[in-house]
Amino acid sequence: MCNKTHASGDEMAEAVQRHGVKQVSDGTGARDMTEQRDAGISRRALLGAFAATTISAAPTFSHAAGFLRGSGDIRRIKMYSGRTGERLDMIYWIEGEYIGDAIGEITHFMRDWRNNKTMDIDLRTVDIMAAAHNLMDVNEPYMLLSGYRSPETNAMLRSRSSGVAKNSRHMRGQAADLRLASRSVNQMARAAAACRAGGVGRYSRSNFVHMDCGPVRSWGS
Repeated sequence: MCNKTHASGDEMAEAVQRHGVKQVSDGTGARDMTEQRDAGISRRALLGAFAATTISAAPTFSHAAGFLRGSGDIRRIKMYSGRTGERLDMIYWIEGEYIGDAIGEITHFMRDWRNNKTMDIDLRTVDIMAAAHNLMDVNEPYMLLSGYRSPETNAMLRSRSSGVAKNSRHMRGQAADLRLASRSVNQMARAAAACRAGGVGRYSRSNFVHMDCGPVRSWGS
């Protein structure tokens, strides 16, 4: 179970400082998160994906040697939005605990930009995104095209495209559509699929990859 953490902002800053990593965000602060469950996802597979990328991920952090010795563990997500102009570079998990303030920032960043509505983002999806990013050994942040979608936004998009699902996982805060300039759609999709932790959709004509925390499956070309 992905439980919310009650770490304060001071505690988060102290932990980040201990690991020698800077955390930057343009969000608006902490938001309370409800508990989220791991049904339909292989936590072991995700943990394996993080473990497999320790060596490639470590050089992007200070004190890499200590990190490799198992003295600590962190998870980090880097994104920007062309729609809002916001950027996020966030450590959201330290030594087995999700950081409440950081999750609040991520939830706000991944809001429905058309109407500013938010929903708690499923942390399993964030884990998949972060693990895939590590597997690609890239410093470039994701471009977030779509995170949470309100029902009205999803209905509007569905009226324009047959490719939008009626009960999209975007409406549950469980999906993200992402792009990287330095990696192809196929490279991104292979990294996400290697996590074996959710759905992966290739949209080569639109140059993005869909990642979600639903059943393991893939589609598109």
